[in-house]
Amino acid sequence: MVGSRWSVVSPGRRRGPELERAILDAALEQLSTVGWNGLTMEGVAARARTGKAAVYRRWPSKADLVTEVLRAGLPPMGEIADGGSVRGDFLRLCVRMREVMESRAGQALRAVLHECDRAHAGRFHDVVRAGLHEPAHRLIGELVQRGIARGDVRPDAASPFVVDVIPAMMMYRAKVCGSEWTDADITEMIDQVMVPLLRA
Repeated sequence: MVGSRWSVVSPGRRRGPELERAILDAALEQLSTVGWNGLTMEGVAARARTGKAAVYRRWPSKADLVTEVLRAGLPPMGEIADGGSVRGDFLRLCVRMREVMESRAGQALRAVLHECDRAHAGRFHDVVRAGLHEPAHRLIGELVQRGIARGDVRPDAASPFVVDVIPAMMMYRAKVCGSEWTDADITEMIDQVMVPLLRA
């Protein structure tokens, strides 16, 4: 429990990774409750039970702090074990992508992108690319090549446009339409779009 954890070590004595983790946790909490516009370095410091100077020493600006919060908070995509079929592999991939998008940091990232100004949007889009898009593209490419080797994916399916389909659809619905991906939606996308696209 939080109370008992802080009762063991005085907040003023925290150093290094322990203090940084407390600041990042506090900043993520602030993003989740008041958003980008409401987050302040003073509020983060107060919630982390430290001084404002300790926050500024590590992250010179609010944008620097939020970038690190989102980068560190996004769950890793990991790997997709070979399930023996392209359909099953892609279903598991989409569920994994949804978990990243619906994580606390993923939801905060989407909110930040809606709130922040153009000057800051670029660096947060970089977080999306590094934390979700690039790992997803790598995995999709691997699944396509795995399917080609198994013989259940057509050999010419290894195209950058094919790799773009799932991330584009999932991000479009989440960002533009503001709706979530249910299990039924994921299954229909795989059955109606990806499997016909990949198979000869």
